[in-house]
Amino acid sequence: MGLREELERVAELVQRFAAPGETLAGILAAEPRPGKRVYLCAFVDEAGTRSWVALDAQGAPISSRAALRDAVSIAALCELAEETAAGGDLERLRADLVTLRLTESPPGIEEAEAAALELERVLGAPPRLATPSYLDAVGVATRRLEQMLGEGGASPFATALDQSRVAVEELAAEIEGRYKLELT
Repeated sequence: MGLREELERVAELVQRFAAPGETLAGILAAEPRPGKRVYLCAFVDEAGTRSWVALDAQGAPISSRAALRDAVSIAALCELAEETAAGGDLERLRADLVTLRLTESPPGIEEAEAAALELERVLGAPPRLATPSYLDAVGVATRRLEQMLGEGGASPFATALDQSRVAVEELAAEIEGRYKLELT
């Protein structure tokens, strides 16, 4: 079963947790450790307030705070990595590189285009499974692109992810604070 089918199955299973007036707003699939799949399910009510529940690979609700935090952390970091890679607009960067190659053809442009294409391949198309190895692959591909674009010093991507700790903590606090079950 592919990830898209898994998400459809989880969307059906998680409906039992919807309160009156709530709808399923989205599902993030994460695997913080091999074989430990977690589906973070967000509900939204008519006022726009979100609530959360997480299911494991078998569809059972997760009540472990540590397991929930692990899943939230890797899911949030992967989302932030995708949004930050290549300055957040890889499609535009690739178009700009083509234009630059055609108009000025500077040395190394082909390598930069190849690095941008590789990053696009690594990012893939949604839905995506948030894993440490995916996060690493995005980081490696982004760093290679940065280097091809002349960013020899500190990585802007790494700096952005390092600064994202606050956002990850805020999301974890929101999910824990609006979790539909008691956490242990």
